Amino acid sequence: MAGHVFGRSAAQMPTAVAGAGCYIIDADGKRYLDGSGGAAVSCLGHDHPAVRAALHAQIDKIAFAHTGFFTSEPAEVLCDALIAAAPKGIEKVYLLSGGSESVEAALKLARQFFLETGEPRRHRVIARRQSYHGNTLGALAAGGNAWRREKYAPLLVETYHIDPCYAYRHQAVGESDAAYGRRAADALRTEIERLGPETVMAFIAEPVVGATAGAVPPAPGYFERIREICDEYGVLLILDEVMCGMGRTGTLFACEQDGISPDIVTIAKGLGAGYAPIGAMLASGRIYDAIAQGSGSFQHGHTYHGHPLAAAAAGAVVETLRAPGTMAQVRAKGATLQSRLEAALGQHSHVGDIRGRGLFRGIELVEDRDTKRPLDPARKVSARIKAAAMARGLICYPGSGTIDGKHGDHILLAPPFIIEDKQIDALVHMLAEAIDDAMAATQA
Repeated sequence: MAGHVFGRSAAQMPTAVAGAGCYIIDADGKRYLDGSGGAAVSCLGHDHPAVRAALHAQIDKIAFAHTGFFTSEPAEVLCDALIAAAPKGIEKVYLLSGGSESVEAALKLARQFFLETGEPRRHRVIARRQSYHGNTLGALAAGGNAWRREKYAPLLVETYHIDPCYAYRHQAVGESDAAYGRRAADALRTEIERLGPETVMAFIAEPVVGATAGAVPPAPGYFERIREICDEYGVLLILDEVMCGMGRTGTLFACEQDGISPDIVTIAKGLGAGYAPIGAMLASGRIYDAIAQGSGSFQHGHTYHGHPLAAAAAGAVVETLRAPGTMAQVRAKGATLQSRLEAALGQHSHVGDIRGRGLFRGIELVEDRDTKRPLDPARKVSARIKAAAMARGLICYPGSGTIDGKHGDHILLAPPFIIEDKQIDALVHMLAEAIDDAMAATQA
């Protein structure tokens, strides 16, 4: 009999009852290798002892104290740890309950900053097509995921989108990586000039694009040029690391690998590693000081933000992620995953690109490798791969509309950082079989 849970769809889901390392176990005892960390969330697996201990210890102290009245020790400790590892210039942390909340807060902070500094005309946000920044209305408006935006378009605030930095689809034949990176970045300069620099408040981007396009890394020099353009025009740079941050790409903050510092950065998912709902917006000292010395308060807030229990869990996660060797291990395992994928799928007739950084990898599927022609959307190949993988005991994260919101299919992989080489081999084997099954079932 159907229950009363309002799920994501009308489909009946297996019931998860236990977690063990990289596996989720359902009510029938079936084990699923979590090849995507859910949605790039479970970076430490499903029964990490240090995180569980932190939660147990905190629940015996205090679970909740409203941030309108109190701070808490777990929140203070967590924020100190994050700032100790944050990009240069980032000095303050605003704790929230997830990624969408963190992006909403970032957008509102950007607006308030310009009000406090005497530039009230700055209100426009520029983002990129084929991006995703969350499902609340402000975050959804900033995102460039056409499918997710479509139903809610009349409710979305005005935003502007430029082409993504997506070498597989947009780099010209014979164009060097560096030349393409600069050309892609210069689209931001063109758009700022078109809108009027005095009206633009922020540019928001994922350092490595996640769910919408499938682990697309930037071209060399792209973000360095983006930083230069933002500085030239006084535009705030917001980096959305909700999915790609917290070690997922091999450094605690993904932007470390691009040699830049943002004005605001958002994190979530791996911050709580699935043990508690938590996100954070980190801001530069310059932005914080403008408000602290101006009106004195950020006009924003949520009941559960800065929740002590969630902060305790995240504190244990961050301590684990910052332990010596952890990030090197992510990079090494990411290289192993990439090599195994290339060996199994690199010459597959329907695999066009295998990409990513660290333990964040995407496989783009095509009808024709030579022309890069996408699969017919009506075949729903990525969804079929998900079903075929689940039947085998593998969780992977499918995506469709990869290219333009309607065309293109990819599979996103983001396994726990504790994954072993033999589990990587099992993951790749099951995924390859699932791809073959899905393609065979939909052949014209």
